[in-house]
Amino acid sequence: MADLIDIAAVDDLETGHPKLVTVGDAPVCVVRLADGTIHAVHAMCTHAEESLSEGWVEGERIECPRHGAFFSLIDGAPTTPPATLPVPVFRVEVRDGRVLVDPEPDRPHPLLDDDQTD
Repeated sequence: MADLIDIAAVDDLETGHPKLVTVGDAPVCVVRLADGTIHAVHAMCTHAEESLSEGWVEGERIECPRHGAFFSLIDGAPTTPPATLPVPVFRVEVRDGRVLVDPEPDRPHPLLDDDQTD
C-alpha cells in the first residue's frame, strides 16, 4: 500500500461539486457527498475520454458531461449507457480535517493500461 497523498482540507470540498486533483500521475475526481462521505474516482470517463470532474453529481453517482453516462462514486461501475467499463476508484481517508487519497487505484484504467502495449 502506497503512502496516502494529502489533497485538500475537507472544508475546501463543496458538497456535490467535483474537484479535479492530481494524485501521483493520475487525474482524480474527488467528490464530497451530502452525507459527508468523500469519494475519489479516476477523472477520465471510460467511454468518451472526458473529464468527470466537469460532470454533475446525482446522489452517489457522477455523470459524464459529454454523453451522459453515469458512474458510481462508490465502486466506479457504470450505471447507465453508453459507458460499459468502470472507472478506477481511489481509497480516501480523512484525518484531522484533511483529505488523503491513495495514489494506487483499485484497478488500472481500462483505456490507459500500460500492459496492453506489451
